[in-house]
Amino acid sequence: MMSRLAGEPFEVVVIGGGATGLGIAVDASSRGYRTLLLEAQDFASGTSSRSTKLVHGGVRYLEQLNFSLVMEALRERGLLYENAPHLVHNLGFVVPRYKWWQGPFYGVGLKLYDALAGKQNLAPSRVLDREQTVAAIPNVQLEDLIGGIMYHDAQFDDARMAITLARTAVDHGAVVLNGMEVVGLIKTGSGEAGQTCGVVAHDTETGDSHRVLARVVINATGIFADDVRRLDEPEAAPMTSPSQGVHLVLDRSFQPGPNAIMVPQTDDGRVLFVIPWHDRVLVGTTDTPMPAADIEPRALPEEVEFILRNAGRYLEKDPTREDVLSVFAGQRPLIRGEGGDTKKISREHGVFVSNSGLVTILGGKWTTYRKMAEDTLVDAIQVGGLRSTPCHTETLKLHGWVSRDDPAMPEDDTLRVHGADAPAVLALADEHPAWNELLHPDLPYRGIDIVWAARNELARGVEDVLSRRTRALLLDARASIEAAPKVASLLAAEFGHDQDWAEAEVQSYTRLALGYLLDD
Repeated sequence: MMSRLAGEPFEVVVIGGGATGLGIAVDASSRGYRTLLLEAQDFASGTSSRSTKLVHGGVRYLEQLNFSLVMEALRERGLLYENAPHLVHNLGFVVPRYKWWQGPFYGVGLKLYDALAGKQNLAPSRVLDREQTVAAIPNVQLEDLIGGIMYHDAQFDDARMAITLARTAVDHGAVVLNGMEVVGLIKTGSGEAGQTCGVVAHDTETGDSHRVLARVVINATGIFADDVRRLDEPEAAPMTSPSQGVHLVLDRSFQPGPNAIMVPQTDDGRVLFVIPWHDRVLVGTTDTPMPAADIEPRALPEEVEFILRNAGRYLEKDPTREDVLSVFAGQRPLIRGEGGDTKKISREHGVFVSNSGLVTILGGKWTTYRKMAEDTLVDAIQVGGLRSTPCHTETLKLHGWVSRDDPAMPEDDTLRVHGADAPAVLALADEHPAWNELLHPDLPYRGIDIVWAARNELARGVEDVLSRRTRALLLDARASIEAAPKVASLLAAEFGHDQDWAEAEVQSYTRLALGYLLDD
């Protein structure tokens, strides 16, 4: 792909390798456009790997009466459920009831949720009595419990979805490169009045600079969209409003059942989820306005206490700081609104075209990434004067697709995310049987996962592998630090690097991972 970067004219250049940018690359390349995606760091290295891991309509938007957003997201949920069965699965959510009126109140709302999903509804919501509720969510707070209401949404692995989108784009002829920071825009003529016709990219590994021409340039950098807009218009007014969401990761004992808990009302009025994920429990999230975008945001002490306090009200076994295996934060790329209450800013997206023709996509969420990409291409095709071709992504099967009912669909989480590639991942153990050993007793990953990531998923360093190709950093930050030397050794052997490189990678990763642990 590096050789193609130097010698190939592109029609579409996408800046940003998160959910939105990768979705655009899939859409553009599957339409037949010559497509290049450039990511400054690694795919999904920011917001797109730090979500609540849900593909959902957004129950809380019903309270805001934003039915159009809910319907759009539920439709997209249904499409993703069909197009990526190896990554997206049905998950039951239980809303515990402690007051009599909660039954009809939440019951009617969730029946409306079912109705809005229509034929794509995953399963009908239903009322549970006390015993059924305890069976569904065994660690629920028992005092005054009347029963519960169960509804269904979908769950996924966000970073693995990002890698799948990258590979899908490549399957359709796109060039996707990480470690490529766009540092300037190329314009026709001189001065700011010209039309955007390309980018200048800096290779963070080699230090080389690349000039790439394109018919249209798309800014899909999420929380950093304003930075790219200022490459186009230095005085551009900010359009994004970052909002931080924090999640805590606990061991499975805090929700040992197969279902999630949805807490409908917390101290600040937003919902809280307690979700089983990769044999851990994910608890979140918060909604804190932030003054500036940050690629590695850190949880604020008050956010951690908020989650522990509100989760404890609904759990019989209360979580404490000592129980937290990892804490991670991400920033939502909200479109700037009036006032500072980000809970009331819509998650809807918008496409904006500058005077020079730079196309910028803002807002949105993981669930609607495909629709965001389609909407962006509508403007990009016009700006670039590209031949008009229909969008194919509503029915486009993503890389690794395996039928949900196929006996070949792996049951093991670490293999299931590879879908049809799982047998090839397992086959790496034939090359070196030692690669089939666990990297750490508290993590589910093996040497084969690391080697596969290096050879087939554009992983370039220890962080790429432990944070995003596997989810070790989120599952147990301390265990991931202890596994880092083995990972660095495997990567060094794959890439032909020396021991100094491996040691530097371990040190760099350790500094990063310590930020995912709560201070003692």
